Amino acid sequence: MRCKLCQPKYHELMAFKNSPSNLKKHIQKKHPTHLQRYTELTSAAMKRKSSTEVSPAPLPKQAKLWEARRVSQASVDKAILKFIVEGLHPPYIVKQPRFIELVQHLQPNTNVMTRNTVVNKVMKASTDMKIKLKAALNEVEFIATTTDCWTAHRRGFIGVTAHWFNPQTMDRSCAALACKRLKGSHTFFALASTLNEIHTDFGIREKIVRTTTDNGSNFLKAFRIYGQSDENNNLEPVGEVDDDGQDVDEEDGSEDVEFVDAGALLDEDDYLEYQLPKHHRCACHLLNLVSTVDASKADVNPLYRRVSRSAFAKCSSLWNKSSRSTTAAEVIEDNCKLQLIRPVPTRWNSLFSAVERIVRITREQGEGALAAVCSELDTPKFTPVDLAFLAEYAKTMSPVAKALDVLQGETSVQMGWLVPTITLLTTKLQQLSVTSKYSEPLIAALLSGLEKRFRDMLADPELIAAAILVPKFKTCWTSDEHIIKLGLDYIRSHLDCQAENSISEGSQSSEEEDFFSSLKKTGPPETTQQLDAYLGCPGDTVEVLKPFPAVCKLSLKLNTALPASAACERLFSVAGLIFRPRRACIGSKNFENQMLLRLNKAYW
Repeated sequence: MRCKLCQPKYHELMAFKNSPSNLKKHIQKKHPTHLQRYTELTSAAMKRKSSTEVSPAPLPKQAKLWEARRVSQASVDKAILKFIVEGLHPPYIVKQPRFIELVQHLQPNTNVMTRNTVVNKVMKASTDMKIKLKAALNEVEFIATTTDCWTAHRRGFIGVTAHWFNPQTMDRSCAALACKRLKGSHTFFALASTLNEIHTDFGIREKIVRTTTDNGSNFLKAFRIYGQSDENNNLEPVGEVDDDGQDVDEEDGSEDVEFVDAGALLDEDDYLEYQLPKHHRCACHLLNLVSTVDASKADVNPLYRRVSRSAFAKCSSLWNKSSRSTTAAEVIEDNCKLQLIRPVPTRWNSLFSAVERIVRITREQGEGALAAVCSELDTPKFTPVDLAFLAEYAKTMSPVAKALDVLQGETSVQMGWLVPTITLLTTKLQQLSVTSKYSEPLIAALLSGLEKRFRDMLADPELIAAAILVPKFKTCWTSDEHIIKLGLDYIRSHLDCQAENSISEGSQSSEEEDFFSSLKKTGPPETTQQLDAYLGCPGDTVEVLKPFPAVCKLSLKLNTALPASAACERLFSVAGLIFRPRRACIGSKNFENQMLLRLNKAYW
């Protein structure tokens, strides 16, 4: 250590940080005037040292790789199970040597469970998940379901999904209830039996407000016969009944008694064996029929038929070339900077998306890009009339495609969105007909299809009331006062029923007082005041409903259902990822367990 006080030369001396006695002696002898300053500095250093001694202990060092904590075997098994279920992997992956090596490399001295153990754990997890899901559904008052059938690898399945609102947060929740094997013909009786069994198993048969399906004749007949509404359960008249309970023949009035086999009468189906909820036809499926079947009726117009067939024939040749030849696909990508979309008959909006892609290429890259592609691929070139028609077709079908996208939602869409969406779609198509040059017959066909397929829904007081009870719409979605009156009358009548039911449940008065209780009412009831206050509230979020409990409860009941069955289609999309050709031998129950665990991650 050098002493900087020794000038002009430095004086070197030996001193230690922990024992600086040599330095202190040197300062006393050579620099006595600095001794006080040295004492102050050393005392401050000692204070700092003492304060650090009583300070809290420093944080432990980060654990090194070889010092990592050990993980239990149960944790490893649970992680493997989640990996298989959420990754849609087959259970036999645990038998692969590389998978075993990976697990044991990350966590030595652990065992990888066998395939049978994985299947058993999946079954147990599925059972536990169903118990938690049943408990969650038991707390909900109104539930909606969607259902559909699916066939793959020579096996048929029926899928059911459930949807409900949380009354406190007004958030929508959903879950997959079943994807059961459906053996034999998919008759209306088989569908009704399976649906009734699923609803009873989860204890929600009395809570379901509506079930949404496609327009399959088997589903329509099942709900027409076993459905909840009165008109669906009316049987054919069998004659009048006398005081003794005997059937009377109106024609001859004879009193002759005919003996019949009692066993045959007991075997007859009285259509009361199963109970299904109210039925709703999928709005997206109906819109798809409007945009395909009904739109084809525009070909009656000779001018439209000639222009449309010319344009779509040239589009089809390009779509076929791009899908069958890699060279053609490369040519299209080099010239157009985009690939073409080929329409699929079973996918909604596919034709509109395919035409819109061609229109976009023309708009962004110019007509020369398509001309160059047609020249290289030796396909018929598009004329200016063809391109103008395709642009107008895309503009005409755009509202229909947007309406499909809106209605096939799952989290934010409610049943109350249906009538305003179809009403607004009709208005937009009518406005397009004014400026249309080629697509006027198409617009007329679309409007005719909407009128034919949605006529009953647009005049249904329950669906109109559901739209009014959505704060986003209220009464601003239509100017037809008759339509609004239908919905408001429905709301008021059901609010009064709710109020009477709550009073009768809480009152202890006699039957005579209950019968004449309505005569004592003076002024508008509280429920009507809630409705008027709700309609006058300026907000448009679901929070608007919370200050009005009676209106909120009725809104939950009417808007829990979904206007489309797209949720069940998504269930089958996940099922297709599990039920692949290489896994076609998987057991039906194991397949259902894996799929339900994959879709209901929040309940296990």
